[in-house]
Amino acid sequence: MKICNAIHLFRQNKRAYWSAIVFLSLLLISMLSEFIANDKPLVMSYNNQLYFPIFKTYTDLDFGGDFPTSADYKDEFIINNINKNGWMIMPIIPFSFNTVDFKLKTPTPSAPDRTHWLGTDDEGRDILARILYGIRLSVAFAFALTLISSAIGIFAGAIQGYLGGKTDIIMQRFIEIWDSLPQLFILIIVASLFIPTFWTLLIIMLLFSWTSLTGMVRAEFMRTRNFEFVKAARVLGVSNWRIIYRHILPNALVATITFIPFLISEAIVALTALDFLGLGLSQDYPSLGDLVRQGKDNLQAPWIGVSIFIVLSSLLTLLIFIGEGVRDILDTRKVQR
Repeated sequence: MKICNAIHLFRQNKRAYWSAIVFLSLLLISMLSEFIANDKPLVMSYNNQLYFPIFKTYTDLDFGGDFPTSADYKDEFIINNINKNGWMIMPIIPFSFNTVDFKLKTPTPSAPDRTHWLGTDDEGRDILARILYGIRLSVAFAFALTLISSAIGIFAGAIQGYLGGKTDIIMQRFIEIWDSLPQLFILIIVASLFIPTFWTLLIIMLLFSWTSLTGMVRAEFMRTRNFEFVKAARVLGVSNWRIIYRHILPNALVATITFIPFLISEAIVALTALDFLGLGLSQDYPSLGDLVRQGKDNLQAPWIGVSIFIVLSSLLTLLIFIGEGVRDILDTRKVQR
C-alpha cells in the first residue's frame, strides 16, 4: 500500500513524473548506443554466411582482405567485397564515438548535414555519437560515485551519531581536516603521474565525496537515538548493530534519499568539469566535458557549444525535477493527506 501511495504521489507531480520518463528514455537510448551509433554493421551476410560484427571482431582476411587486422567497414575495398558477395545493415548513425570521418568535404569541425546530424568536432568525429556514448558514461559514473559514496557516508554518520562521545569528536575532527584538503591540487598531481581511467578517477573522487551525507545522517542518529523505542530496544537487550540497522537507519534514510538526485547531478557536473580542464578521463573515452572544451575552443562552430549546452542543461534539469518528486513522496504532510 505504501508503494502504491508513493507512486501516486510521484505521478501527481507532473513535472517530476514526465522528467523521470524522459530521463529513463534517454538512459535507455544511451545504453543501446552500440546499436544506434557504430561504425560496424549490426548484421551482415558474406558468401551465404551470417556475421555479427557488433558482437564479434572479424579480420580483413574474412572478407577478402590481405591483413589479419580488424576489418575496417569504412574501407571501400571491404565495402565492395561485401556488397558483391552479400549485404550488410549499418546502424542509424554509422559512426562510433571515436570514428574519424576521412570523407568529409569541408574542414573540421564541419557543420551539421545529412551524414552528421549535429556536425563533427575538430577531429572529424560525429558529435551525436559522442553525446550518446557520453551520456551513458556520465550517468554510469555519477550513479556509481553517488551510491558508493552515499553508502560510506551513511555508515560513517551512523557510527558518529549513535555512539557519540569521543568517537563522534574524533571522527568529526577527521572529516573537517579531510574536507579542507585541496582536492583540485591533488587531482592535478594524480593526473600528472598517470592517465586517469574510469575506475581510478572514480576512486579518487570517492575519497572526497563520501562526506556529503555524513553530517545529515549524524544529526538524524543523534536525534533518534534518544527516542523511546530505541531505549526500549536497548532494555530488551537488542544489539547496537540491530538497533542501527532496523530502528534508526530507516528514519535517517527518509531525509537522505531526497538528496540522491542532487548528488547525481553534482557528480555529472564534477566529471564534466574535470574533463573540461583536462584532469579527467583521457580522450579514449566519450566525454561530455571534452565537447564543452571543444565548444570553447571552436567558437566559429556554434553547433558544438549549443549541442552540449542543451544536453547538459536538460540532463541536470531532469534530475532536479525528479529530486523534487522524490521529496514530495517523503513529505509526511502530503502522505497524510
